Amino acid sequence: MREDVSVTPATDRPNTPAPERFRPVPARPRLIATDLDGTLLRDDKTVSDRTVTALAAAERAGIEVFFVTGRPARWMDVVSAHVHGHGLAICANGAAVVDLHQGGLPVEVRPLATDRALAIVEALREAAPGTSFAVERSGGIFYEPQYPPFHLDPGAIVAPAEKLLHDGFAHADMPVLKLLAHHPELAPDDFLQLARSVAGAHGDFTRSSPSALLEVSGLGVSKASTLARCCAERGISASEVVAFGDMPNDLEMLMWAGTSYAMANAHPDVLAATTHRTGANTEDGVAVVIERMLAG
Repeated sequence: MREDVSVTPATDRPNTPAPERFRPVPARPRLIATDLDGTLLRDDKTVSDRTVTALAAAERAGIEVFFVTGRPARWMDVVSAHVHGHGLAICANGAAVVDLHQGGLPVEVRPLATDRALAIVEALREAAPGTSFAVERSGGIFYEPQYPPFHLDPGAIVAPAEKLLHDGFAHADMPVLKLLAHHPELAPDDFLQLARSVAGAHGDFTRSSPSALLEVSGLGVSKASTLARCCAERGISASEVVAFGDMPNDLEMLMWAGTSYAMANAHPDVLAATTHRTGANTEDGVAVVIERMLAG
């Protein structure tokens, strides 16, 4: 899906001086795509004043900014005030495009079919006993009793996954955006590899948490594929996109974009896959690149 670009990966130049590693692409991009948690947001889940200023400057310069996150629309209030122009954001790892100017109203939904989700539940229950599940629907989160509770969703319905995915469930009319699977003991990357091996035919698996928490979307649904669709609608090619991220759920987006930046705090796989580096999320790494980009 990625277009050919002549950029030497920073990982091939381990002794490159810091100024070169932080230097933006020569040509100004048409679109900036950035993850939120661990990337744009600081550890306290706020957007720094410096980052707010940089995002606004990019928009004034005619560069579109897309927030591309694993978060559901209801958790986007932290950045909704900083969306300019189109007002759109890509949520739930590409399963939904929402209008933040309209309170997170869905513009497009790319759901995970319930029969696929049930097949994944069955496969993981057998392959990794102790796995618990949550179902992220367009209208909220629902999870099993053993699943770590969401402090941001205290009123969620708690029931076995099979019931939450049943056609007769009270909220079955709400599309499934993601299935989440948590294991209390397995190493996160080991759990991801296992899940892909036993259930990868039914959904796209990724992760963004430091714990063994997997996020499962419909086949072909990712941050990259939905971002590509949004860019195609605007006549923007991959080579005109600069992307930022830190975790495995950002990998496909970072590999698709013409230029990609890994945060200093990024997962090793992200550091290996990206073309450039920037500072950590606590150091306003996204803002640093935007400022250099606009300075020419």
